[in-house]
Amino acid sequence: MINDNDVIETLDELETFLRAIENGGLGLANAAGVALATNNTNGRPFLAVLDDNQQLLLGRWVSADVYENGKDMVRYGTKKVH
Repeated sequence: MINDNDVIETLDELETFLRAIENGGLGLANAAGVALATNNTNGRPFLAVLDDNQQLLLGRWVSADVYENGKDMVRYGTKKVH
């Protein structure tokens, strides 16, 4: 469920995507959480939207910068973390 054309390149794009999930703007049923992960085959980082059973509902590739610097935003939400 990862579309190669959809890459989250910046932290601003990550924040927008997370807000869309939080607000139900993507129309995903049973979205229960998000996680940053890496593809087992090639190590490419992605953001996973998971359901109540930790099954992948939607995935988006992320840049290395977003993977490294967006962890707190994924963990704690889109509120500014100091």
